[in-house]
Amino acid sequence: MATIDWRARAERISQRLERLAQVTDEPGKLTRTLLSPAMAEATRLAGSWMQEAGLQTSTDFIGNLVGRAVGTGSCRSENPQIFLIGSHLDTVRDAGRFDGALGVVLGIEIADIFRSGFDLPFALMIAAFSDEEGVRFQTAYLGSSAFCGLLRPEDLEVSNREGSLRQLLAVAKPGRAVGPQIRTEAETEVRLPPGTVKGDQLIGYFEIHIEQGPVLEDRNLPVGVVTAIAGQSRFRFNWTGKAAHAGTTPVALRKDALLGAAGFVLRTEDACSRFPGLMATVGDLNVSPNVSNVVPGRVSHSLDVRHQEDSVRTAAIAWLCDEADQIAAERKLGLERLLVQETASVACDPAFVTRLAAAAKSITGDSFELPSGAGHDAVILSQLCPAAMLFVRCRDGLSHHPDEFVQVEDIEVALRTAVNFIESFGGQAGR
Repeated sequence: MATIDWRARAERISQRLERLAQVTDEPGKLTRTLLSPAMAEATRLAGSWMQEAGLQTSTDFIGNLVGRAVGTGSCRSENPQIFLIGSHLDTVRDAGRFDGALGVVLGIEIADIFRSGFDLPFALMIAAFSDEEGVRFQTAYLGSSAFCGLLRPEDLEVSNREGSLRQLLAVAKPGRAVGPQIRTEAETEVRLPPGTVKGDQLIGYFEIHIEQGPVLEDRNLPVGVVTAIAGQSRFRFNWTGKAAHAGTTPVALRKDALLGAAGFVLRTEDACSRFPGLMATVGDLNVSPNVSNVVPGRVSHSLDVRHQEDSVRTAAIAWLCDEADQIAAERKLGLERLLVQETASVACDPAFVTRLAAAAKSITGDSFELPSGAGHDAVILSQLCPAAMLFVRCRDGLSHHPDEFVQVEDIEVALRTAVNFIESFGGQAGR
């Protein structure tokens, strides 16, 4: 194979990310959510790049896109073992252009590098998952969960103001299944359709992602190897008081739902001090009737709690729930708590971590290992196969923000590190 022009490939990745950043559901800001028109266009665009890289593409019932390398050498069998590289194409609202998309576009470039002149002991597959952020239904990992066959029929009943996921899927019908698929009947059986990827074919999952934090920048390192992903719990809290006239109802006689919720929000900050390493956030809050001269009668808000140790996360949640109950009792408010989603902490595969650290050191002269406080599709894929993650430095540690940025030089280092990692399994890609 000819010598690789790493800078040219890194620049192509950067240019493609710029193109994807123009694909949005909201003019003037980057927003792509599950099964939206912008997601369909982004999937089509990424699919065209996969095809240019020689991959056979298909989409499944929830909009996941996969590109599979045509087997050569030791991978010519009908059912070769598969090494999956992936990330997600959906975004938060008013997002940056690197979160998720960087891993997808890098994966496509890796597949292009290995498209000929290699003898890997597996076939490469690149995945662009349709929902990792969970913006549309407030529950993350719908895309990778569907791909892994981990969605249950009742999971399709998750809903928002537009209706349920089941109703949305019936209208959208994004594609034919290419991975493990859910049965939509009332029974709980989950099956793999004939001719699709079997769980035992997946021998590994690799995800490249921006760090979404400041540690690599602080250490002046372009990449880092992820050791573990924090466990996460998502709740919906509903506080019920009594709407009343703001000018005539004495404060002492009010049942102000917002004051109850506000008191609880302050307790989440206290929890982060009480339980070292905890991340607790209230990021979505809805007030009703949301009128300037009416005492709020109802407040609904999210709660996101994360920690690398599940026991600490569980203890913190118990403390927060006790505090919420106490606030509700003192203010004579009704309180309902709903667990929306819960994922345990995940340790990346130790052998993969060692192999990836060696790859990073061979490229940069150094290797650095760090945990992830953010959730990633690797959380779900780790239930099927060993998983590894490579973090890429982002400017100011900023993510979920329009100013999110990764230098092309760091993209190049990430690409070289990833190719070295894949090569270590037996490939010869050239340099």
